[in-house]
Amino acid sequence: MYFFLRHLSVVEILYTTDIVPRTLADLASPHPQAISFWGCAAQMYNFIGLSISECCLLTAMAYDRYVAICWPLHYSTLMSRRACAAMVGISWLMGIITATTHSSLIFTLPFPSRPTIPHFLCDILPVLRLASAGKHRSEISVMTATMVFIMVPFSLIVTSYAHILGAILAMASTQSRRKVFSTCSSHLLVVSLFFGMASITYIRPREGSSVTTDRILSLFYTIITPVLNPIIYTLRKKEVTRALRHVVKRQVPSP
Repeated sequence: MYFFLRHLSVVEILYTTDIVPRTLADLASPHPQAISFWGCAAQMYNFIGLSISECCLLTAMAYDRYVAICWPLHYSTLMSRRACAAMVGISWLMGIITATTHSSLIFTLPFPSRPTIPHFLCDILPVLRLASAGKHRSEISVMTATMVFIMVPFSLIVTSYAHILGAILAMASTQSRRKVFSTCSSHLLVVSLFFGMASITYIRPREGSSVTTDRILSLFYTIITPVLNPIIYTLRKKEVTRALRHVVKRQVPSP
């Protein structure tokens, strides 16, 4: 599990590094500097690649929990170092392949001479809407591929947790159920945040959607969610929760 967490933390550091510095610089400047065509392409490439890698890593982590709970005696065999390295390698490779195909499809379309993106980052939908030709066909292709890369990992995660839930309910002791469920709660919350925001953003109907809504949703899955994820995993440790309670007790005066 910690092997996957290390790679997940690297993905989220790169994820925020790709977007946050330029966004903060634009907010702080009275005259934000326009991003170049290739700068926009690079930002989208990194954004797509890291997002898909995170999807795959979260799926691998769900499988790790499934094996640990449902097949504990076979865990060392099924989740060997080589198997974990292969899962991580596939996650990064899927990100690279998806980013390459999406970026190639989008940035080979004709754009206006001086396009203006009504967004704080080069996301798929805002950039795709600027294309002056082939827009409808490309939007369908890109969005279909995006939905596949969201729904397939999510379906695998749901399947893993369905088996985990069955194993938990089969346990006789309530204490054992709580202990086993606590090992999955952090990952389950992170999955809900990530896939929930991604589904609302890319799978919801486009009719009636506003630019402001798109910006708010993008803010959640590009900045807020990566910031919350380390906190969610850290709170699993009893030492951290004990220290936080101690700080709260010191700050809040007793009656």
